[in-house]
Amino acid sequence: MKTEPVDQDLLKQIDLDRLPKHIAIIMDGNGRWAKRRRLPRIAGHRAGIRAVRQAVEASARVGIPYLTLYAFSVENWKRPHTEVKLLMGLLRQYLKKEINELNRQNIRLEVIGRINELPKPVVDDLKNTLEETRKNTGMRLVLALNYGARAELVDAVQELLEKAKQNGAIKVDESMLSEHLYTRGFPDPDLLIRTSGELRLSNFLLWQVAYAELWVTETLWPDFTQKDLFQAIVDFQKRERRYGGLGLS
Repeated sequence: MKTEPVDQDLLKQIDLDRLPKHIAIIMDGNGRWAKRRRLPRIAGHRAGIRAVRQAVEASARVGIPYLTLYAFSVENWKRPHTEVKLLMGLLRQYLKKEINELNRQNIRLEVIGRINELPKPVVDDLKNTLEETRKNTGMRLVLALNYGARAELVDAVQELLEKAKQNGAIKVDESMLSEHLYTRGFPDPDLLIRTSGELRLSNFLLWQVAYAELWVTETLWPDFTQKDLFQAIVDFQKRERRYGGLGLS
């Protein structure tokens, strides 16, 4: 992983005592990035991996505990077969190339989504990387793969129904439902970043981002840098979080 120059001015503006515990990113714009350069879409996806490296490195540098990246949605299977196949190949390349760097930075990989529906070689590489980074105690890097928030809620309800079938009637509240989501054990995102200027959640962590602060940038994902991430954190720290209550002003 190539180390990029750090924007020291922005870095100095970040209050390390008030960092978001969990940043989630909707990585959008690879296709448009490639189209503007008259390149095939896969070129945009390859460029997007460089942005992933920058986001991971910058988050780990300042001490973000959890970083979740929306890497492949359940809807992405609708794309052309050749593009999906290339995306799976890029994912395998990333896992193999970055495992040593993840270990060097003490980053633990986590995965959420319907993982078992991915191609077996991808599942095998994921399991290997999960095991190889399992003992790391630094940032948790969470990849959302074959993920959809509605599918997640359906799976959680199915688990609860099965539990009720086995144990009799159960009382379901928000806490119990949260414990059956893919993200159980993770804090909810404090900050949700979306690139490419689109103003939608795209079926991403719908339950978990109920009170997340949103930060949208026109920057296409392949052009996203450490500077963009630091700017999002600085903006986040200027906001007054109310959680549905009254503000101080």
